[in-house]
Amino acid sequence: MNVLTDNFSVYGEGFLGTVELTVYASLLALALGFLMASFRVAPVASLRFFGTAWVTVLRNTPLTLLFFAVLLGLPRFGLVLPFQLFAVLALGCYTSAFICEALRSGINTVPRGQGEAARSLGMTFGQTLSAVVLPQAFRSVISPVGSTLIALAKNSAIAGAFSVTELLGTYRTLSELGYNVIWTFVWIALGYLIITLTISALFTLMEKRWGVAR
Repeated sequence: MNVLTDNFSVYGEGFLGTVELTVYASLLALALGFLMASFRVAPVASLRFFGTAWVTVLRNTPLTLLFFAVLLGLPRFGLVLPFQLFAVLALGCYTSAFICEALRSGINTVPRGQGEAARSLGMTFGQTLSAVVLPQAFRSVISPVGSTLIALAKNSAIAGAFSVTELLGTYRTLSELGYNVIWTFVWIALGYLIITLTISALFTLMEKRWGVAR
């Protein structure tokens, strides 16, 4: 227990760093995921191509490689930001590809006739998607989206290797101080468990309130 009590501030800083990464990257992933899912089903061929390319490239690129590309590659083009923002960008873009596919699968569950009925009333593609299709699609994919964001929280551990303050990175500090590595990782694991269980509980409540009854 002294590993935690003697270094509560270290664990606290790492825990808050992971929470911030998770929250900001999740917001970015959801926004981009919705956008790319819209592109994937758009009637414009160029948008469908862009959405497909986005998903294909990001889903088949190792996250560590994406971190290297963002944190080390973008500054070469004059884009200099704090490492935490680069980490949010890498995590958010990577996860958005999986959010997009979850949403697209939900869109495919919405009867085609509803979209046709909306268009017959004079609604544009954007209005049909935002007011008719996506609300129904999201109800059916609450659980997959929640699982994807839980994976994002765990993937944030990679950011510690790029000088970003997060929970897993605390083990280096405590190891240098001579603390037992086993208990160091036990408390780190507990921190991740708190974060993932919180996300799981949130999406369970959302599913009970808005999910499709099966």
